[in-house]
Amino acid sequence: MKSSQDNIFAHACENIADFQFDEKVAGVFNDMIKRSVPGYSQIINTLGAFAQKYASPDSHIYDLGCSLGAATLTIRRHVENRNCRIIAVDNSQSMIERCNENLSAYVSDTPVDLVCGDIRDINIENASMVILNFTMQFLAPSDRDELVKKIYQGLNPGGILVLSEKLNFEDEEIQALLYDLHLDFKRANGYSELEISQKRSSLENVMKPDTLLQHEQRLRKHGFMHFNIWFQCFNFSSMVAIK
Repeated sequence: MKSSQDNIFAHACENIADFQFDEKVAGVFNDMIKRSVPGYSQIINTLGAFAQKYASPDSHIYDLGCSLGAATLTIRRHVENRNCRIIAVDNSQSMIERCNENLSAYVSDTPVDLVCGDIRDINIENASMVILNFTMQFLAPSDRDELVKKIYQGLNPGGILVLSEKLNFEDEEIQALLYDLHLDFKRANGYSELEISQKRSSLENVMKPDTLLQHEQRLRKHGFMHFNIWFQCFNFSSMVAIK
């Protein structure tokens, strides 16, 4: 999946608007997320391994907040000949259009339904796997419980939810340490202090990370008995919950 270099915040902005997954972001998204999210490639690759283990024949797999389709692509490669159907959802038309181009570049017998819509409105049914890959953190906190409840109800017994998120930490010293390490990661990937500062300002009203405890309590509240982190780098984590 080709991507231009992310220089959206490279020049001083007089007014910094709230972050949106528009055409401008979609065009540089691959570069942006690889330079901003430590371990992203590892998370994407491992989603395929999860799918190989948990995607059951004749079931649905949901990629909620699919962006350009990286998770859908790796999952699709691992579930051939199982008669699964992938439902990939994003509320950005620009992302959906580019996702469609990326998926069309590869031949597969596994159908993908691309849906441009709000993940909160999607019916989850006959699901063996659901992915929320850095998606929930952009929902209003008040909507997160209902989404997890809907996912749990739509999962088949033994089904899996993989939830990747940026985390907040209750321990202020740990929060400051991991925050600083993440800043160093972005600097090492070529982002300037201006870019880092302006993007942070753009995101502060639209991205509201939870703590690990908040995630665990929410998942267990709605029925998930098996939960843990399977990956973490700095303040970025991927969790797994099994019904």
